[in-house]
Amino acid sequence: MCQILQHGGPDNEGLFFDDQHHIGLGHRRLSIIDLSSNGHQPMSDTGQKVWITFNGELYNYLELKVELVALGAQFKSATDTEVIILAYLQWGTAAFAKFRGMFAFALYDTHNKLVYLVRDSAGIKPIYYYAQHGALSFASEIRAFTAADIAMEKDPNWTVRFLAFGHIPEPYTTLKNVFSLPKGHFLRWDITSSACTIAPYHETQKQEQITDINEARILIKDTLIKSVNRQLIADATIGVFLSGGIDSSLLTLLANLQKDQQLKTVSIYFNEQDYNEQHYQRVILDKLQGQSFSHLVQQHDFDAFLPRIIAAMDMPTTDGINSWFISKYAHEDGLKAVLSGIGADELFGGYPSFGRIKYLKYLRKASPALFSTVSGLLPDQYKKLAFLANNHYLADYLLLRGFFSPTEIAKFLDTDSKQVRGILFDTPSESCPNHYDKEHASWLETNLYMQNQLLRDTDVMSMNHGLEVRVPFLDEDFTSVVNRIDPSIRFDNGQPKKFLINSFDDLLPPEIWNRPKMGFSFPLQQWMAAHPEISDSGHYKGKAAQTMIKKFKNKGMHWSKAFALYQVQAHV
Repeated sequence: MCQILQHGGPDNEGLFFDDQHHIGLGHRRLSIIDLSSNGHQPMSDTGQKVWITFNGELYNYLELKVELVALGAQFKSATDTEVIILAYLQWGTAAFAKFRGMFAFALYDTHNKLVYLVRDSAGIKPIYYYAQHGALSFASEIRAFTAADIAMEKDPNWTVRFLAFGHIPEPYTTLKNVFSLPKGHFLRWDITSSACTIAPYHETQKQEQITDINEARILIKDTLIKSVNRQLIADATIGVFLSGGIDSSLLTLLANLQKDQQLKTVSIYFNEQDYNEQHYQRVILDKLQGQSFSHLVQQHDFDAFLPRIIAAMDMPTTDGINSWFISKYAHEDGLKAVLSGIGADELFGGYPSFGRIKYLKYLRKASPALFSTVSGLLPDQYKKLAFLANNHYLADYLLLRGFFSPTEIAKFLDTDSKQVRGILFDTPSESCPNHYDKEHASWLETNLYMQNQLLRDTDVMSMNHGLEVRVPFLDEDFTSVVNRIDPSIRFDNGQPKKFLINSFDDLLPPEIWNRPKMGFSFPLQQWMAAHPEISDSGHYKGKAAQTMIKKFKNKGMHWSKAFALYQVQAHV
């Protein structure tokens, strides 16, 4: 398991075994804080009461360390890992809610014969588990389970979920009985009884809303600056992904205030001018003192590296190509960690779904039976309305962001649409908002699109290059403030992310925000259409898939759908 995950931790390997209790912990290290051998993992306290294997970063470890030292704790290293151990010894599981950062760790309490798996509250770092036949296994990528012959059987329903969502939604994976631990939760494994429980480690308390716009702006500014500053803590080289958009530009300028001469930026540009953001990158680079790296990516790079990109995915996804390239270049430029702008669109209304969701409110007034009745009669561009035959929050999301309709999926996989819907909506409908406003859109984008696609793909692609990606917009203290701001202030009706822009109007140049949104996107519509395998319908099984690919070739379908079909063909 450690060998197959070496790419994510190229600096060191460690193993710990407790033969008496049949416990084994493995770790691959990416050295970022305390680069000395003191950071070797698995790590224990001096009395070996607790052992840990920890992936990620604790950004408030220095504050917690001061608190623990005042309570009598003694440290032997300068690592954030040791802070987790001594915090657990001091406060037990109550320590988990005190941590601010991105983390997934396994902690073995030798005295109480318990193992805990713990995941950060935003779900930035992944952790997968397999609890079967009286045993627990876990890993940060699912390929580790198959490499060790622990879980070999495919989940028969993964293709249905993938063709609907464009990714495998949590808690599912492509492997049967291998699940993702929910964010903000811990799994408790009792070694003696093999009992397994999963619970959240902190309760969300309803806090008073902020209704004064000036107070909101000051708080946003202060907490984001604090978030960026503490996420720049590292003993290894750190930089920023600079795309030229609002979010990455803002983070770059804030990081530059803190790390002026040392700041490094990594950017990508294209020959295709519709996607080229070099001009906007230059606007920001002209304000910096540090070193900048810029890389041209072309069609032949995409063609040459596509097999490696797909191999890096761990699980099929229609995203992550951009993350793979930028991570590759950041690694080659000597960086160990980078800041990324993920999270701002979800928090401040940066996606088209924030405008579209109000129409969903009217559609939901119709009977679900109506959409079930007309599902076979709908023209192509409206086929996804069939999702509304199900009164489920995932149906709302799939109408806004889904790929193929239940009928289309059934044709591709030679099954029936009723079975497809049964698989897609087999989970209880969560406590999701149902008022179909911008707050509702923010919940869907954060808990589904960002969680399952952006964060997972960014982590797996960056780890493939031994790179850590940090996301200051998802800092717990920052998101807590954002969620307290009255929606009428937070989501301006005139312009996406206007509140965020206005909060930093003294720093962010107008050229960056006063232009059409591009996002961090590649010219993949052209590149995939020119790719000999993806665009050749002869490579696809079944008439339905072949028809769709011909449609793509004739510019009648988005590249992401073609890419989804291509991957299903390769895996099935």
